[in-house]
Amino acid sequence: MLAVGGIDRIMLDNFTPAQTEIAVKLINKKYEVESSGGITLDTLKNYANCGVDFISVGALTHSVKSLDISLKAM
Repeated sequence: MLAVGGIDRIMLDNFTPAQTEIAVKLINKKYEVESSGGITLDTLKNYANCGVDFISVGALTHSVKSLDISLKAM
């Protein structure tokens, strides 16, 4: 049990789907659970099936190409 208090969500960072499934069972809906780290669009469903509440997919932002739309005069 987490005796510190003020905990809203537990982040499972760089867990495999198998580790995530075990952690979700241990947490037993006492806290919101988020998976993060190394998750791709291809593995997203594997993590969702583990019962987590939130999933962070860095691949969505890692592949974005920036565009400078500055209005600075040259």
